[in-house]
Amino acid sequence: MAKLFVIPTPIGNLEDMTFRAIRMLKEVDLILAEDTRTTGVLLKHFDIRSPVQSHHKFNEHQTVERYAERIKAGESMALVSDAGTPAISDPGFLLVRTCIQKGVEVECLPGATAFIPALVVSGLPNDKFYFEGFLPLKKGRRLRLLEIASENRTGIFFESPFRLLKTLAQLSEACGRCRYVSVSRELSKRFEETVRGTLEEVIGYFSENEPKGEFVIILEGTKTVKGLKDKPHAPLQNLST
Repeated sequence: MAKLFVIPTPIGNLEDMTFRAIRMLKEVDLILAEDTRTTGVLLKHFDIRSPVQSHHKFNEHQTVERYAERIKAGESMALVSDAGTPAISDPGFLLVRTCIQKGVEVECLPGATAFIPALVVSGLPNDKFYFEGFLPLKKGRRLRLLEIASENRTGIFFESPFRLLKTLAQLSEACGRCRYVSVSRELSKRFEETVRGTLEEVIGYFSENEPKGEFVIILEGTKTVKGLKDKPHAPLQNLST
């Protein structure tokens, strides 16, 4: 048991928690949580009483060495983020890398991540795709957008509600307003919604409907439409599903 367990948690619906994840969280010596308050709700729901400590992007550089040494000395620890799989656009990479460098065993349980369901329901090709995560906020953003414009594979992006329209507008400028896109929000939650259409159509939709929640953007690659007999999205009046 002296190892680091990377444990995915539900992205919204607590029923998506696995039996194995619950068992491991109950058995480890310590749980490292991105936000102890958020994780506390999950732990209380499943009656998990293991000790919890905070491990986030603001303190991980100072703590990873200590935690790795403690695991090496015989403790077992679980790493969780607020939602989804740790290290996927969340804290976790530094601790995993440090453990590997020190010869500490790392085990990652399979589980929730927002971009897989968003990709599947997009209607866009998913045999080849790339995960971009969050685009650079400033430095390198324009160059990356130009590179994305010529990418043949389906692209996956994370975005906040505050920057969604700006990002869609910049993608439209770089890729063309007729490029197809699928935008999903609040996946697995009560107000889950997926909006599909051209960049121009989707920008229009969210200009009239205030963006709320966390978003996953699925962008068509440059050659996608050539291999399709039909448009990969519903008519405009049926955009919201």
